[in-house]
Amino acid sequence: MKRRIAVTGIGTLTPIGLNPHTFWDGMMHSQSGSATITAFDPAPHETKFACELKGYKAEDYMDRKSANRMDRYCQVGVASGEMALKDSGLDLSKTDLDRFGVVFGSGIGGMISYDHQFKTYINGGPDRVSPFFIPQLIPDMAAGQLSIRNKLKGPNYATVSACATSLNAIIDAYMILQLGYADLMLCGGSEASITPMGIAGFNASKAMSLRNDDPATASRPYDIDRDGFVMGEGAGALVLETFESAEKRGAKIYAELLGVGMSGDAYHITAPHPEGDGVVRVINAALRDAGIEAEQIDYINTHGTSTSLGDIAELQAIKKVFGEHTYKLNISSTKSMTGHLLGAAGVVESVACIMALQHQTVPPTINIKNLDPAVDVNVTPNVPQQREINYVLNNGFGFGGHNATAIFKRI
Repeated sequence: MKRRIAVTGIGTLTPIGLNPHTFWDGMMHSQSGSATITAFDPAPHETKFACELKGYKAEDYMDRKSANRMDRYCQVGVASGEMALKDSGLDLSKTDLDRFGVVFGSGIGGMISYDHQFKTYINGGPDRVSPFFIPQLIPDMAAGQLSIRNKLKGPNYATVSACATSLNAIIDAYMILQLGYADLMLCGGSEASITPMGIAGFNASKAMSLRNDDPATASRPYDIDRDGFVMGEGAGALVLETFESAEKRGAKIYAELLGVGMSGDAYHITAPHPEGDGVVRVINAALRDAGIEAEQIDYINTHGTSTSLGDIAELQAIKKVFGEHTYKLNISSTKSMTGHLLGAAGVVESVACIMALQHQTVPPTINIKNLDPAVDVNVTPNVPQQREINYVLNNGFGFGGHNATAIFKRI
C-alpha cells in the first residue's frame, strides 16, 4: 500500500514576498515583481529588467561568515529550507535524524560566484581564485548545507532538470518516503542567476521579454502580446512526512501530496513538443499515481512562462487530458507575478497551490490585457477568484524536455 504523504512545513523567498504569508498577500493583490535590474548595470543588455528579491539581506537569515561562503542561490535556499523546518514545528532534538533526508536542487547553481571568480582569475591569475569557489558554484550545495546545518542524515542530494528542478526534488522526496528510506524529507530548490552572463545567455536564446518600457507588465502568459519570460530569483522548500509521523507528533498538515508524474518530451533541447505530447503523458501519470479522475481536479497552476509556443502547447495538452472538464477548471500562471524562478519555480508554485487549498482562492494570471484568441479557458485573468478547491495540479517543465507534475489534496 502507498504511504500517505503530508506537507507539514513551507518556506519561500520570492520577488513579491520573503515568506509564505507575504508571498500569498502579493498574489492576492495581483502584484508584479518585475522592475529594472539593480544588481548590476543592465544598460548593455537587450533585457534590462527582472524579478529580483526585494529587501533580501543574507544577514537576516545567517551569520556573515556563513553567508560569505555561499553563493546567493545557496543562501536563499538555506533560508527557505530553515523557514520550512521552523514552520513544521519539528523538535529536531527529538527527531530520528537518520530518517530525515534532503533533496534540494538548483537549475544553474552559483552563477553569481562564477561571474565574480572568473573576473578575479582574469585580473589576478589562478592564485587569486577563492578556495570556496567550487563549493559556491556547484548546484548541490544548498542540499549539503541544509543537511549539515540541521544534522539531517537521511538521503541527501540535489536535482538538476532546468526549470523542472524543484518539482523533481519534491517528486524524489515523495518517492523516497514511499519506498521507506526515510520518514521525513526537506525538499525544494533555489535560483539566483540574475547576472550579466545569465541575462546575456537567455537573451541570446531569444527566450526573454524585451518590454523595457513597461517591465511591470512584461510577464503576461496567455496575452496575445506576450514576448518572452521574465527572469526571477528566489527559493522555496517543503517539509514532507508520512501521515503516520505527522499524526504521531500532532503536526499541522497543510495538504496531502497525493500523486506525482514524470515524462520526457524526447523532442528538442529548448522548444516544447508543439502538441504537448509529453505534458499529456505526465499529467496522466500523476492522475494514475494519485488514484483520481481528471474531473476531480479543480485548479491547475501551469508552467505558463509567457512564451508564444509554450503557453498554448500546455493548454492544448490540458484539453486533451481533461476534455469538457477543462472549461470547469481554474487555470493560472503565477509566473505572471514572480517571473520565472527557473529551478525554484516548481516548489514556489507548489506553495501557491497549497495555499490556494488553504484559502479556497485561486491566484490570478496578471497582465492579461488582450487575451490570446487561442485561449478559450478560464485562466483567472488579473484578479484572484474564490471557489471550492479540493485537488490542485502543478506542472513544471524544463529545457531538455523534462516534465514533472504534482497533485495536492485538501485536508
